[in-house]
Amino acid sequence: MRRHVKIMGLIFLMGLVSIFFVQAGVIVVGGLTHEKETSVGESYDGKIVLNNIESTLQEVKIYQTDYLFYADGRIIYGDPGKLSRSNAHWISFSPKRLSVPPHDTVAVHYTVKIPNNNKLVGTYWSIFMVEVIPADSPESSTHDPEDIELGVQQIFRYGIQIVTHIGNTGSRLIKFVNTKLLKENAQQFLQLDIENIGERWLRATLWAELYDSQGNYVGKYEGGKLRIYPGTSVRFKVDLSSVPNNNYKALVIVDCGNDTIFGVNLNLIIK
Repeated sequence: MRRHVKIMGLIFLMGLVSIFFVQAGVIVVGGLTHEKETSVGESYDGKIVLNNIESTLQEVKIYQTDYLFYADGRIIYGDPGKLSRSNAHWISFSPKRLSVPPHDTVAVHYTVKIPNNNKLVGTYWSIFMVEVIPADSPESSTHDPEDIELGVQQIFRYGIQIVTHIGNTGSRLIKFVNTKLLKENAQQFLQLDIENIGERWLRATLWAELYDSQGNYVGKYEGGKLRIYPGTSVRFKVDLSSVPNNNYKALVIVDCGNDTIFGVNLNLIIK
């Protein structure tokens, strides 16, 4: 018997919209974020629809993790239910492993049961991991244990965020953690790290309005839109490459919707 060495290459797919990644074999139909506003003591149902785009049967396993991310690029997929704002233990789902016939569609059904606890406020979340099991993996039901070989194994994984809001409750607060000007090649950016220190997730849109030393309006510069869960942080970058060298005052606006707007004044030296 040959010595078995497995080198695993992981391709992880997570986002706001459907992803059609042909090489994955199985795709998730619909969005990769399931969001629901509800009340304590209530429950709701949902489903994850999987489509096999291949001509061979595909095996899939589903499991849960917690989820945190930070402005410095760190992403943490922790054990489910460990975080104070995890809803993983509120969720039951079935099946946890399934086979998807060729060119067919199957669904994983889940129920979210919110505890009857009036201390719950704001946003709670976790992730369903949907992982395609390669046919040559030891986990596959078709794998021959005698067929052991050296090789690289690619694993495709989708992360589906399950987000529960308790009504319209929860404070909406942010903190400007760090701001700086930086150059990357021939471009210049205003970089801002922002932390959600509130109790509810925020869809934050950021822009900077620049004024020259005489107070004249120079322009509005977009920084994009990012989602920030409580206790997480994100990094915005505003492209100022087109701004002439000079001293400026910048009004940075973070619009989180629902009349929730934050701002900070900065002095910038573009050179």
